[in-house]
Amino acid sequence: MSVLEIIVFTVVKIVLILTVMLLMVSYLVYFERRVSAWVQNRLGPNRVGWEGVLQPFADVFKLLLKEDIVPVKANQFIHTLAPVIALFVAFATYAVIPIASPLKIFGYEIPLVVADVNIGVLYVLALTSVGVYAITLAGWSSGSKYSLFGGIRSSAQMISYEISMGFSVAGVLLFAESLRPIALVQSQGSWMWNAWIQPIGFITFVVSAFAETNRLPFDLPEAEPELVGGYHTEYSSMK
Repeated sequence: MSVLEIIVFTVVKIVLILTVMLLMVSYLVYFERRVSAWVQNRLGPNRVGWEGVLQPFADVFKLLLKEDIVPVKANQFIHTLAPVIALFVAFATYAVIPIASPLKIFGYEIPLVVADVNIGVLYVLALTSVGVYAITLAGWSSGSKYSLFGGIRSSAQMISYEISMGFSVAGVLLFAESLRPIALVQSQGSWMWNAWIQPIGFITFVVSAFAETNRLPFDLPEAEPELVGGYHTEYSSMK
């Protein structure tokens, strides 16, 4: 395979994976809203498209059309840089995550992963640690005490639960004898999922993942009654 072909295939994979990731995140939020509405005996989003399936696109257009306001007391550069760091971490993490089996196109076998590195799991754990800086900078640079307290709470919680998340993954790495994400997937062939083999580690990972992303019931950093919206109180529009 020539250098030009490698570049073309890599660019195509990047565009494909980013598209899948953005759509997946949008519809995971939609799914969460539907489940929350069902639990609370509400209708949930059901106006835009059939049963609200186009609601994520409506939300994106709404945010794009909103005015981007930067508080007077905010550090404008860092206030803008913080969400860029968070977005970069999310995109860079997906670079090592395989989304499907390799494809064969015109005689070439193309793995559906941007970068198949031997230390993929360590790479992901390291990037999630970098994401803490985005949260801290977002809270500090907003010039608001609510954002600052929310940023401190969130960063402390994320750092704390990274330890348990790392330990829960350690058992999976020992079982697969590799740090490559593709090897982890291949080691769970058929129905021999690691969740069945290591249920305690699986539960620990799920709980840690909820805490890392500040979702219920670990949403103390975004406690609305006392911190309004946490570290992102002063952000608007697409930020």
